Amino acid sequence: MIDRIVLVVRVGLGAMLAAAGVLKIGHADEFAAQIAGFQLLPKLMIAPLALLLPFLETMVGAYLIAGLFARFAAWFTAAEMALFAGAIGSAVARGIHTSCGCFGPSDQTMTSWPEAARDLGLAALAAFVALRAPGALALDRRMESPK
Repeated sequence: MIDRIVLVVRVGLGAMLAAAGVLKIGHADEFAAQIAGFQLLPKLMIAPLALLLPFLETMVGAYLIAGLFARFAAWFTAAEMALFAGAIGSAVARGIHTSCGCFGPSDQTMTSWPEAARDLGLAALAAFVALRAPGALALDRRMESPK
């Protein structure tokens, strides 16, 4: 039963992460502006992050969906969501109202405590998957050596 729950959560997180990445690809300028709006990172880091993160999210999302490198992908997702929650919380605490940029340039969701809480919840779900990985229907299971 737990393997099926892990499967559902793993695929849900993977689909969300892959969609977030795909929606940002090709919109590096807009995504860079959204990152800059948080006023957390040095300017030199913003452009490379805006270019790299969408592809990384898409790849990690695909790994979660397939159950390939599931434990690593889930820990990466947990860390990313926790960092996002911290960035959103920091912006809210400093009175900065900016678009989170979570789902590309058309996403106008603004930084708020509920958004930070959502990302913490997603981090907790990803940690659950990481601790119980890979779950049912995972390619990782096919790669295990026979016992």
